[in-house]
Amino acid sequence: MPDAIGIPEDMLRKAAGMAVCKINVDSDLRLAMTAAIREHLAENPSHFDPRQYLKPAREAIEEVVAHKIENVLGCAGKA
Repeated sequence: MPDAIGIPEDMLRKAAGMAVCKINVDSDLRLAMTAAIREHLAENPSHFDPRQYLKPAREAIEEVVAHKIENVLGCAGKA
């Protein structure tokens, strides 16, 4: 998915530093989920149960969210 990109992290950091109240990272989450599903199905073409390919997809989303919270938006431990 070479043309699919989210908002660059430096722009997200800048927005967070300017007290922007809502910063959308949905594109990054959808990209991570889709990539994980594609990778799983490529490696396991016989899998058809969504529980098999959605588990790594959910894990990929969790990784992206943790990264954004801790390293980009500066909001770790503030909820």
